[in-house]
Amino acid sequence: MTTWRKSSYSGTSSDCVEVGRGVGIRDSKAPTTHLPVSDKAWSAFLADVKVR
Repeated sequence: MTTWRKSSYSGTSSDCVEVGRGVGIRDSKAPTTHLPVSDKAWSAFLADVKVR
């Protein structure tokens, strides 16, 4: 089972993007569908975001 997490900035809002490590990302309003993202791609994304 995947543990899905969302940003702490989302608070109790259901309008957010969630991430499941090793699985991908999904829209909290459509939790049965997700976009697969590899660990390598996710790490590259995070590295790029931190630079900006």
